[in-house]
Amino acid sequence: MTTIAKFLAVTIDCAEPKKLAEFYSKITGFEVQYAEDEYAGIGDGTVSIYFGRVPDRKPAAWPGPDKQFHLDFRVPDVEKAVEEYLELGATKPEFQPGQGWIVLADPEGHLFCVCPERS
Repeated sequence: MTTIAKFLAVTIDCAEPKKLAEFYSKITGFEVQYAEDEYAGIGDGTVSIYFGRVPDRKPAAWPGPDKQFHLDFRVPDVEKAVEEYLELGATKPEFQPGQGWIVLADPEGHLFCVCPERS
């Protein structure tokens, strides 16, 4: 039998961990648990998002084959959330692959989807 692992966290490479932690803290409501120049983390006590400094990291082109991951977030009102996240520093790529959700990029170019709550 394979050992079952519990998901703990995802770590995102970025140029400015403290700034990216603050951005995601605002959109998730997670508390900033740790914030230094080289590493930062946010979480809710169960799941965490960590940010590790990689000064020369370049965001993948979107759309394109180099994207390795994206985060998905459920919100009660997609349009309102998108408006708020844009004000916090997110950007909205021109290419949108579907309907009902919106793809945004965080201030360092990592993609994330803003999805409606399940009906």
